[in-house]
Amino acid sequence: MANRKPNQDSKEALIGRLMLAMRRSSAAGVLHGQAIARRVGINSSDLECLDLILLNGPSTAGEIARRTGLTSGAVTGLIDRLERLGLVERTADAQDRRKVLVRVREDKIAPIGALFAPMEKSMQGLLAGYSRDELKTLLDFAERAGEFMLTRVAELNDGK
Repeated sequence: MANRKPNQDSKEALIGRLMLAMRRSSAAGVLHGQAIARRVGINSSDLECLDLILLNGPSTAGEIARRTGLTSGAVTGLIDRLERLGLVERTADAQDRRKVLVRVREDKIAPIGALFAPMEKSMQGLLAGYSRDELKTLLDFAERAGEFMLTRVAELNDGK
């Protein structure tokens, strides 16, 4: 029997290639974040947490701990470091003055955003080549994959 070459366009092959591409993209994203963190002078975990606060809006220390799996002491240290750099501030919650919210000082993060701008421009150019329907599919995938990842992070943080 002649050697058969696996069909590179089979569903299984495409899923396998996509899984590898996602792993490479994830690793590249981590390395990109680490390079920016080094340039800014903070550790990469603090940069990721800063981004989470930016994405989720003003957050309590407890909310940050739940999202990240960090201990309350580690979150206090994180907030202290980011506050010393002027990147976040602690403010009272307008609805419950007993709560302290951590909010990003958007006026102070522009230099960090500028470091992300070349990658954002490249990604905008890449995405511009997709049709509206393809973009809807990519968006659906990215949103759902992100939820799966966050669910798994929570499971790992809970010891599962």
